[in-house]
Amino acid sequence: MSPGSRRLASRPPARSANTDPSQETPMTTLTLPGLSAPASISVDEWGMAHIRAGTARDLFFLQGFNAARDRLWQIDLWRKRGLGLLAADFGPGYLMQDRAARLFLYRGDMAAEWAAYGEDAEDICTAFATGINAGVDLVLDGSWPLPPEFAELGTRPAHWAPEDVVRIRTHCLSRNAASEFARMQVHALADPETDLLRVPLSPPVPDSEWQTMADIRLPPDALDVYALATAPVTFQRERLDATLEEAAQWSTVDASMTVQRAAAPMEGSNNWAISAGLTDTGRPIMASDPHRQHAAPSLRYMVHLTAPGLDLIGAGEPSSPGIMAGHNGTAAFSLTIFCADQEDVMVYETTDDGDAYRYGDSTEPFVRLTETFAVKGAADQTLTLTFSRHGPVVHAGDGIAVALRTVFTDPGTAPYMASLKSMRTTSVPAFRAALTTWGAPSVNMVYADMAGDICWQSAAYVPRRTGWRGLAPVMGDGRHEWQGYMTAADLPAIVNPDKGFVHSANEMNLPEGWDHAASPIGFEWFEDGRADRIAEVVGAGGARDVAGSCALQTDTVSARALELCALVPDTAPGAARDLLRGWDGDARAGSAAALLFETWLSGHLRPALLSRIAPDSTLRGYLAPGNVPTVVRLLRGDLPGLAARADIDHDRLIADTLAAAWDDLVARFGTDPAAWRWGNLHKSYFNHALTPLGSSRDVGPLAKGGSGTTVMLAHYEASDYRVRIGASVRMVVDVGAWDNSVWINAPGQSGIPGTPHYDDLAPLWAEGRYVPMLYSQEAVDKATASRLNLRPGGVSADAAD
Repeated sequence: MSPGSRRLASRPPARSANTDPSQETPMTTLTLPGLSAPASISVDEWGMAHIRAGTARDLFFLQGFNAARDRLWQIDLWRKRGLGLLAADFGPGYLMQDRAARLFLYRGDMAAEWAAYGEDAEDICTAFATGINAGVDLVLDGSWPLPPEFAELGTRPAHWAPEDVVRIRTHCLSRNAASEFARMQVHALADPETDLLRVPLSPPVPDSEWQTMADIRLPPDALDVYALATAPVTFQRERLDATLEEAAQWSTVDASMTVQRAAAPMEGSNNWAISAGLTDTGRPIMASDPHRQHAAPSLRYMVHLTAPGLDLIGAGEPSSPGIMAGHNGTAAFSLTIFCADQEDVMVYETTDDGDAYRYGDSTEPFVRLTETFAVKGAADQTLTLTFSRHGPVVHAGDGIAVALRTVFTDPGTAPYMASLKSMRTTSVPAFRAALTTWGAPSVNMVYADMAGDICWQSAAYVPRRTGWRGLAPVMGDGRHEWQGYMTAADLPAIVNPDKGFVHSANEMNLPEGWDHAASPIGFEWFEDGRADRIAEVVGAGGARDVAGSCALQTDTVSARALELCALVPDTAPGAARDLLRGWDGDARAGSAAALLFETWLSGHLRPALLSRIAPDSTLRGYLAPGNVPTVVRLLRGDLPGLAARADIDHDRLIADTLAAAWDDLVARFGTDPAAWRWGNLHKSYFNHALTPLGSSRDVGPLAKGGSGTTVMLAHYEASDYRVRIGASVRMVVDVGAWDNSVWINAPGQSGIPGTPHYDDLAPLWAEGRYVPMLYSQEAVDKATASRLNLRPGGVSADAAD
């Protein structure tokens, strides 16, 4: 057995091809109102649901029904969060989060919204919502068990309307309002070069850019409402017990995105497509591993959707129809985040009464909407939402107001919903055409098909800015307006390149010669070395088969780590110096050198460096933990101005902090470095939302390799080295030999604690292993562990009005 093949999880022997699977597979038959013809949901050994239906409408109806079967608590919470309905279930402590969420709901024309996702998008979402409601009805009438989280909190699932699927925007990855705000604060406390320790800019921008920054200093809480709108739902006993008088206090969000009582993320992804000429089989390979914050249940859901004219398999979000990454039996596709800037912070001078703001040579009134919020244990509350011509107002007072200009207020920007078009395309031209209405999030799409074609296409609605680059808050008085959008039709693409592959890892991948001043797209990219490592391995033939791409997805070599190790001076303590100099940069879980390096970098070197550059704790708070590529450049001597600011002796700083890291590890793990293991400190953890209430539904800890600068991204915080961000799902697709494809989702497919598929995949995921991504009916039937046979009948469960 080859090393790569060991990455595939073991499975029981397949049933004989002559065996009738119905004789061995547990089956349940259910009469389901709303279904027009017989259908089935087969769940394989690893928890993937393979849904077969007689029509496309029934297929998406059953996808919603299956989401309710497997992830009802999760999707119900997401819906209530996005629509601003939390307080009705959980009390006054959630009222301010509800108000914040409603500020960012899509409120525009629904005809334009549906049209952006395809001519049948409304029909698909109607079927999907109706299917969810059919599952909800089975729970409410006692036919299905109530998921335990509802029982624990005394709530019930609600019905969906089709519009609920697309109107919610706040769960989407967005950029760069928070960074604009932080940049303004850092510039006021220090200078533009110091801000590079927070996030580098690629390409660099001239100092004249900062003359466009708003000349009004914003208070530290100016974007708190925006942070609250985009924060996940968290539960603390004190918050659940909050009174109506205390409601306004639950309005701030800490660094871990937990809503807190007010006082008196680093995410990335990888994907690639390799042409037939670079693989051993003569077939293309497509690989995808989007990274997001870990949680239980998983953010992603793997599903197989089969109906006449449709045969889709891959990953999506359980609250949305279709898939965003996978294949359709002809073409494979996936996405990573393309770091385009889709937001601007707009600052206004207001009139004395606060009812209007300066615009041009006159003033414009704010638009105010009054909305009613149901609150558990209290009377309904009426709150005001304020909007400017640019979008929701998130701060007002002392003669100023702040609004967020974002693509999410415009039609066609519901997260990932344009997948309803792109997932069904079977040629490069059709794929690229479908992406011209992809609004958000901004993505790198890769594609590979059975004809042997591959491509990379960047896709998003990117504001056209003239005279400024969108890197800092600007005045909203008319001097900084968007002139429409660039779309995928205007953005770069690569089709069938001579080198034989396309890839992305959130790096600055705009082509040489792009006019960044005339057509600014984005400047805050990931410079963590993942993209270079992928190109190096694929280009050298290291991913010529499925196993090779699996190995690359789980690769733990860090070029940035090696760059820092090369700077360790002879004056550093001998044992520590020798361990790092002899290291190959592989941050595998069993590595002693990786443990030393990461402890040195995160626990000692970066804090010491920041304390010298930013002795002011407020400034240091904006810069922490310190961007690794900038740290490397600084210590290498590439940023002399920044080094001079802190009067840094590079060699002394490295030697002293390395000595402190060594002593730290001796105290924690003993005097023998041969017994040290990175995985003893660096562990994955999937936390459940109810953990603060004493639940035991978390998954982990699991020893984990990798770091924030490896292809297998495993981002941690130095406070506890717990891995909180990494691959949400991994898949490698053998284009044309579909049953050879593999996947893994963590911690598991099910969202119901205590069920077999809630956490069964987490240990495999942590070890870098995969399970089969079965596609053919024969292969699926052999691996089916249970089947739900569905028959039409009864009264249709229409989507909610």
